[in-house]
Amino acid sequence: MAVPLQLHCYYFYLSRGLNVIAKRSQLIVPVIGIARSNSFSCSSQSLHQTVSLHSHSHCQDYDYAPFNFNSDDPTLPQFLELLKKVAHSSPQAEGLHLSGFQANRDLVCSAIWALREQWKPALLAFKLNCHVNDEKVCNLMIWVLATHGQFSTAWCIIRDMHRSSFSTRQAMLIMIDRYASANNSAKAIQTFNFMDKFRLTPDQEAFHALLSALCKHGNVEEAEEFMLVNKKLFPLETEGFNIILNGWCNITKDVYEAKRVWREMSKYCITPDATSYSYMISCFSKEGNLFDSLRLYDQMKKRGWIPGIDTYNSLVYVLTRENCLKEALRTIDKLKEQGLQPGSATFNSMLIPLCEAGKLAEARIILNTMVEENVSPTTETYHAFFEGTDYQGTLEFLSRMKGSGLGPNKDSFLIILAKFLKLKQPINALKIWAEMKTYDVVPSCVHYRIMVEGFVTCKWFIKARDFYEEMISNGCSVDPKLNKLFQKEVLDIGDKGKQNVKKAISYKSEIF
Repeated sequence: MAVPLQLHCYYFYLSRGLNVIAKRSQLIVPVIGIARSNSFSCSSQSLHQTVSLHSHSHCQDYDYAPFNFNSDDPTLPQFLELLKKVAHSSPQAEGLHLSGFQANRDLVCSAIWALREQWKPALLAFKLNCHVNDEKVCNLMIWVLATHGQFSTAWCIIRDMHRSSFSTRQAMLIMIDRYASANNSAKAIQTFNFMDKFRLTPDQEAFHALLSALCKHGNVEEAEEFMLVNKKLFPLETEGFNIILNGWCNITKDVYEAKRVWREMSKYCITPDATSYSYMISCFSKEGNLFDSLRLYDQMKKRGWIPGIDTYNSLVYVLTRENCLKEALRTIDKLKEQGLQPGSATFNSMLIPLCEAGKLAEARIILNTMVEENVSPTTETYHAFFEGTDYQGTLEFLSRMKGSGLGPNKDSFLIILAKFLKLKQPINALKIWAEMKTYDVVPSCVHYRIMVEGFVTCKWFIKARDFYEEMISNGCSVDPKLNKLFQKEVLDIGDKGKQNVKKAISYKSEIF
């Protein structure tokens, strides 16, 4: 059994922070260590898989789903509450201790995950796991820290993983993704080049992971440049170009750049595959370019590539958007003939453009068809209707959304409030604001900002000022943009008042 190692670098970094807090609170915190555990024999690859979350928090890019977080542990809520109190304790805090808890691996990992939006208490939980800190636990903590910009602490954990002969490959890939997420493409690339320092080979899989991370977070130009600069080390091939295509087509949605990369593939003698065609058809579809979408679809079939469900969804969208609903329905019949089944994404591809165009009668027919075919509506389905319905229709779909167990959530109300304020219907916006309480949705700072800006646009200055003051009193930071907006409107009103006075004086002089 390996002996737990003290994280010297880690302790040094925290010496002025959490360690002091722990002492103040008389928290029993053992020496942090990393030790191999035989409790979990799952392979590194399966444990470290990262998949997209549907959460709307800022910690949304990875979910360590293969690990059992034991969220039903009856001691977890109390454990979390104590961690939060200790992490934010004052010098006068009285003795809190966790001696009553058996801080096993499951409980600590569950706590770290539950506290992923609060890195300080999560870090305290990590410190308690001195006996069985393994790669999985460390990677989870690294992700939490890096997501909150605590890169120095995350690197300390990686260095100690390396000293303990743990694989740091997944940890490095997490750091690459988090740097890209923080819009620091230079650091992401530097981390990739730094892999060999940890006895890791920056192979093609890691190379593609770097390109994907850069593209996913909008740094497509940097990803493409890095791919071309390193073409001697990593020869150009279809998969690499597909990552870049996906960035231009589906992340930045720049059809001009996507067409340029398509030509570059031909220049480098790279043959497009089914994925390449799917991305380009998706790009043209979003632009409403029906001709090129159908042209590439025909070309794809002639070259022997079988269209997948994503390709058909793109065609359904562009056909519906360009007023070819019958052809869109025929396309659905065609994909069924190919052995594919239309899902919620397929029906949403029709509902979204129909609602955007205000064709609510047709949209309701499609929704009924969707339900008849046992395809469940999604959050995106209801959000599409929120974009196009009037006040009564909005109430109806809010109720239906709740009945289906999908919300409504904070994003739902952001869409609705923005819509009514854009339509210069502040009264309806206020009614919807009241409805938020009915659905147990607490307004965020973003909701307040939308309301304040909308009221100013609608010339409801008193109500705008009231909402702004309430926003500040609820803990939101002062918004310089809103302050300038108020000042501008006051100046505009003053200028108009002066002009009216001048007109009145001029009018009197003409009479007399």
